[in-house]
Amino acid sequence: MRARACGVVVVSMLLAAGCATPFDRAPTDQSLLGPEGRLKHIRPLELSATAPEAGEPDQLPVLPRAVVVDPSAPTVPLTIEQARAAALENNLNIRVSLISPTIAAERVSEEEAAFEAVFRVTAVAQQTDTPTFSELQDAQQEFQSLNPSIAIPTRVGGDFTISAPFTRNETNNPFATVDPAFTQDLEFSLSQPLLRGAGRRATTAALRIAAFDRSLAAARTKLDVIAQLAAVDRAYWRLYSSRLEVAVALQQRELAIAQLERAQRRFDAQRVPEIEVLRAESGVADRTEAIIVAQNAQSLRERELKQLLNLPELPIESEARIDLSSVPDPALYDANADMLMDRALASRMELLEVELQLAQDLVRIDLAENQALPTLNLDALYRINGLGGNHGGATEVLVENDFEDWRVALTAGIPIGNEAALSNLRGLVLSRLQRIATKQLREQTIRQEVLDSVDDMGTSWQRVIAARERLRLATRTLRAEERQFNVGRSTSTDVLDASARLADAQLSELAAIVDYQLAQVNLAVATGTLMGQAKVGLEFARKPELDGFRYWPEAVTP
Repeated sequence: MRARACGVVVVSMLLAAGCATPFDRAPTDQSLLGPEGRLKHIRPLELSATAPEAGEPDQLPVLPRAVVVDPSAPTVPLTIEQARAAALENNLNIRVSLISPTIAAERVSEEEAAFEAVFRVTAVAQQTDTPTFSELQDAQQEFQSLNPSIAIPTRVGGDFTISAPFTRNETNNPFATVDPAFTQDLEFSLSQPLLRGAGRRATTAALRIAAFDRSLAAARTKLDVIAQLAAVDRAYWRLYSSRLEVAVALQQRELAIAQLERAQRRFDAQRVPEIEVLRAESGVADRTEAIIVAQNAQSLRERELKQLLNLPELPIESEARIDLSSVPDPALYDANADMLMDRALASRMELLEVELQLAQDLVRIDLAENQALPTLNLDALYRINGLGGNHGGATEVLVENDFEDWRVALTAGIPIGNEAALSNLRGLVLSRLQRIATKQLREQTIRQEVLDSVDDMGTSWQRVIAARERLRLATRTLRAEERQFNVGRSTSTDVLDASARLADAQLSELAAIVDYQLAQVNLAVATGTLMGQAKVGLEFARKPELDGFRYWPEAVTP
C-alpha cells in the first residue's frame, strides 16, 4: 500500500513538472533570435545603367582634379571604396554600435540562467537549557542538523526540490528511547502553480522578450552602420565638391588677373580710361575673397571626413591631406520604383524594429493574461524517514524504506476586483494597437522616401545635362567678351560679369554632378542598402574575458 502511494505521488510530481527534464537548457527556438540574415548583412544597391537618349552626350567630361591648397603637406590617397572600408574598421560610432548586440545577448544569457539548478546547504547547531515543570519535557538539549538540497526550477513555473536532511539530537529526558538520536531522511517536494504563473509560455516570457531585445539591438546596429557609411559617402563627395570649388575660385582669380593685365595695357596705350583698371582690380579682390571662403569650406569638410574615417595616419588635427582618387562618373540608371519600394520594405531596419516590438507586445499580452488569472498552487511532498542511535543505523533504516509519508495540498486565491491586472492588460493591448498604426505609418514613410529619392536622382541627372549646356555657352560668352574688350567694344565690367557667369556655370555643373552622387546614396539609404558592389557583413563585439569575476578596463584592448 505504501509503495503504491509512493508511486502515485512521484508520478504526479513528474507530470506537474512537465515533459521536459529539469536539466534542459532554455528553449533554442530560432524564432526567438529574430531574422539573423536580415540583421547581419547589408546588401548593395543594384541599379542597371541605360543608354542615353538621342541627342544626349554619351559621356560627361571629367572635371579637373582639385588643387591642394598646401602642396608641401603630406597626402594620403583614398578611393571611395577604401573610405568605406576604413570607416567599417575604425569609425568610433560603428564601434560603439557593434557592442550593443553583445550586451543584449548577455541579457539573454541572464534570463536563461533563471532555469539553472541551485545547490543549497543549511547547517544548524543549537543548545537549550530551559527550566521545566515536568520530567516529560527536555530541560537540556543539543541539536545539530545538516540539510543539503538541490532546487530545480521547472519549465512550467514550479520548483522541484530534492533534499537529504540529517539531524543529531541529544537530550536529558529520561524517557527518550534513543539518546542521542540520529535521523537521515530523503525528501522530494514540488511547488507548482496551476493557473497564474503556470505554463511554459509564462515562465519563458522574460527570455523571449530578451531575445527580441537582442534582435532589436542588432537591427539598430545595422541601421547605425548604414547611416555612418552613407555619411562617409556624402562627406567624400562634398569634399570633392569643395576641392573643385577652390579650383574654380583660383581659376576665376587668374581670369580676373588676366583681365587686369589687359586693362592696364590698354590704359597705358591710352585706349581706355583709368576706371577700367579700377574695375579690373576690384574684380581681382572679389575673387581673392572667394578663394578664402572656398578654402575654409574645404578644410571643414576634410576634417569631417577624417573624423568619420578615424584613420591612424589621418588624425583630425593633422595637416595631412586626403587625395581623393575616385571621381564621379555619372551614368543614367534605370530605377524601378516598385521594385525599390519592395526592397525597402524588406530591408529597412526601422520597419523590422517595429515588427520585433510587435512580437514583444504579443509576449507581454500573453503574460498579462496569465497574471490576471486566480492563483491555484499545488504543493506535494514525499519523504522517506530514517532513525537510529548513530548515523549508520539511521541510514540503514532509510534504505529499508519502512517509514515514509507524503502530503499533497492545494492553495487557491481569487482576487476581488483584479483591476490592477486587467488595467495592465488593457494598456498593453492599446500599446499594440498604437504600434500597429506606427508600422503602417513607417511603411508609408518608407514608400515616400523611395519615391522622393528616385525623383531626386532623375532631377539631378537632368540638371547635369542642363548645366553642361550652360557651361558651354558661358565659356563662349566669356571668349566673345574678351575679344570685344580687345577691340574696344566692351568694358572690364562686361568681361568680369561674363567670367562670373562662367564660374556660376562651373559651380552649377559641379553641384549637379555631386548632387547626382548624393541622390544615389540617399536612394540606397531609403532602400536599406549601400552603394557599391560589395556586401557588408557585421561582426558584433565578442564577450570580454573576466579575470576572477572582475572586469579590469586596462586589460582590454580594442
